[in-house]
Order: sequence, then C-alpha cells, then structure tokens
Amino acid sequence: MGIRTGKQFLDKLNSMTPHLVIDGEVVSGNLTEHPAFRGLARTYARLFDMQHDPTYRDTLTYTSPSSGDLVNASFMVPRSLEDLVARRAAMKVWAEYSNGFLGRTGDYMNSALTALATAKTFFAKADPVFGKRLEAYYVLARENDLLATHTLIPPQANRSVSGSEQLGGQLTARIVREDADGIVISGARMLATIAPIADELLVFPSTVLRGTPEDEPYSFAFAIQNDAPGLRYLCRTGLHHGGNAHDEPLASRFDEIDAVVVFDNVFVPNERIFMKGHPELCNAWYQETGAGALMTHQVLTRTVAKSEFYLGLASEIASAIGIDGFQHIQEDLAELIRYVELGKALLTAAEALAAPSADGVFLPHWDTLNAARNWYPKASQRFPEIIRKFCASGLMALPGQADLQVAGGDIEMFLQGKSLTGPERIKLFKLAYDASITGFSSRQALYEYFFFGDPVRMAGALVNSYDREPARARVREFLARAD
Repeated sequence: MGIRTGKQFLDKLNSMTPHLVIDGEVVSGNLTEHPAFRGLARTYARLFDMQHDPTYRDTLTYTSPSSGDLVNASFMVPRSLEDLVARRAAMKVWAEYSNGFLGRTGDYMNSALTALATAKTFFAKADPVFGKRLEAYYVLARENDLLATHTLIPPQANRSVSGSEQLGGQLTARIVREDADGIVISGARMLATIAPIADELLVFPSTVLRGTPEDEPYSFAFAIQNDAPGLRYLCRTGLHHGGNAHDEPLASRFDEIDAVVVFDNVFVPNERIFMKGHPELCNAWYQETGAGALMTHQVLTRTVAKSEFYLGLASEIASAIGIDGFQHIQEDLAELIRYVELGKALLTAAEALAAPSADGVFLPHWDTLNAARNWYPKASQRFPEIIRKFCASGLMALPGQADLQVAGGDIEMFLQGKSLTGPERIKLFKLAYDASITGFSSRQALYEYFFFGDPVRMAGALVNSYDREPARARVREFLARAD
C-alpha cells in the first residue's frame, strides 16, 4: 500500500469505533464530522496528501526496501549523514506547514519505531523475540502509513509515591493477567495527544521504574489498535471555539486533542508485546535503543520551524504598526533571531557529530540533542510574551471577520496599520491573538515546557549523564601549573 492519501486517512478514521469521552458526550463514530475533531482530522489529511504532491513527494518519501512502494521518509533507517539530512528535510516540510504547532505528526512516533526496530543489541538483553516483533510492527506501520499516538506516564493522583503504590497499585496501567496468547492490561496512563484521530496506540515504558519486583507488572511496551475493546479515552475540551480560520487561525487547524487513556481489561496479543518485565531495560528504553535520539531530532526540526514562525510574526507586527525602529523592539527581535539560529546550529551540530550505534544506525549526537531539549522548553516561553508586548492593547481591539460586513468602514478607518489596511491588520492580529493569549496558545506553552518531562528532573538527568571530567581535568591541570 505505501503512503496514504488524505481521503484514505479520513475514510479509515470513519471506519473505526474508538471510545472517546469529550464534553459530556461519548463519541465512537463519524469522527471526521465531529466539531471537536473535524479541523484537526482535515489538517492531518493534508499532511498525508502532501506525500503525493509532486512539490513534496520526493522529499517526504522513499522507496520501501520490502514492497517497492513509496513510504514516508521518517521510516528510513539512517545509515549515513546523508540519510539523517534526508530525514530532516522530510520532517521540515511538515514542520513548516504547521509552523511547529503540531507536536504529534506521524514522523515523531515513526522515528521511535525506526530506531526500536533496528535495536537488536538492546532487545537481546531480554529476549530477541521482542526485537523481532517490533521489527514486524515497524514494517506494518511503514507499509500501511499508520498514524500512532502514545502514552507513557501515570496519572497525577499522588506523586509522592511511585506509580506501583498509587491507590494500592490500582491506578497505573499494569498487567493484571497473562496467558499463552498475551496479556491483559487495566489502569490508566497519560497523555495521548491526537488520540481521537490515530490508528494505533503505542504504550511505551514510563522510564521512572525503580527496578524492584513490585514494578514488574508495570514494565511493558506494546501496540494496540485505537478502538480495541476496553480502551477508553478521556479527552480534554477542545480549544477551538467554532470560529473560522480568520478568527481562530491556529486553533481551527492545529488543536491536537490530548487524552487520558483508560485500560479496562484490554487484551494485548503476544505479537504486539515488545517488552514484558525487565524494569531496568524499560528505564533504558529510549536511550539505549536510539529512539530518544531520532525522536529528539524530529522535535528539534519542528521547534526550529516554530521559532522561525514567531520571529516572522513579531517582525510582521512590528512593521505593520511602525514600531520596528524602536530599540527595545529590536532587542526583542534580536532575541528571537538568537533562538532561531541557536536551534539551527544545535540541529546542524547534532547531525555533524552523528555516529553509528552498535547496530549500525547513524544516530545524531545525543549530548547536543539533550542540551537542545533542556534549552528550548524554557526559551519558548518567551515567544507569546514578546508577541503580547508588541501588540499590547491591540490584542483586545479585534472585531471578527463577520464585523467587516456591518462595520467595514469603521474598521478600515480606525483599525488600519502603518502598512496594512484595516481588514489586513485585523487578520494579522487575530493570528497574534491565537499565538499569544488564547487557550490554544497557553496549551502550546505548557506542552512545550513539559514536552520531555519536568525540566528540573531533565536538568538533573543532563548533569548526571554528561561527561564533565575532561573539563574538570583542565581546571586541575591549570591549578597544578608551576608557572
């Protein structure tokens, strides 16, 4: 089959029957017409269609080594620097289409599967059969262009104890039964972004297991169809309030619904189980397989596109209302330029320092990626702040598109900019509004801040994993100099 079209994606979505709870309603069919999911589904359909567009096809796809069909380039196993660059070029196309506001495009989890499917050395530490199953699943996903959501952390009930201790061990998703054919899972997990429009759910290790016998039932990795019996999603309220693309330009297109996953005795067959037990290997899941590196490579590509968008938006606003000559405005624009160029430099460095793994997979440099994923979550919090500063009260003086029909003259006269007509300025500031002060923009800020987890815990992990000895040795050598 290979790459899907947008229509094939939407038709498949409408054929599925997931259990979605949202705004007091249970939704399990005709998802593409539901107001909470319609805009996002069509945006993702556009991403699938781009694979067939002659403008993007050669960048977004490559030839499958098994079927000869065109498949998405994020499934390409990188064996050289050229392969890494080709993967990044493909990821950049989708990232720039969404301007970085889509955090769960298919290339994110595809990157994880690509690394995991080749990590034979890692899976041999448990049982080679897990690696064989993952490779088979990777081929399934690649050849059918599947879109996956994923979930990995326990719900927030009582974080003062481990997941296995919360509510007597009944809260977090765990193995409650197993037999010769598979396992049965009950409990809950967070946080499945794009769950309502996904084909598959990937349940990967939480990586915060203690490695004790009590953690064995919570130590697993598997994949399940998104409408598997017993699987329920508790979705957050949508952040698109029904406005058109003029009045809600970002939320109407890019609101990726997040959900808590509830497993009510969900059966997982053996062929879809990729790890069972081995909490110490679950904790090493992302680092030792290379999944973390390829996933972060995709994230950094996306966040560069987002940084560029905010630089462009701030520059457009400054020019539109004639503030681009003020020094305090230029200082903020210079800050945004730094974010763009630092992100690009980190991406380039991670590729330039790439090296093959034990399994021959060319992985971008982890220390560089790790620095980037510790830096960007905090740096990105400045983006909406700068937009609010540039627009000031202009964000509160925004008639809607419909008002042009009844007050067009007033809008043209009183809401014009230095270089824009009144309607043009309103459209630009509506975009600024959605990017800086709406619920959509607030969710984006929260999402980026905690994308890889608690920044404080991440900082500790960075310090503990980084080899500081060469730098310390230089200091000791300097102190020991006689002259």
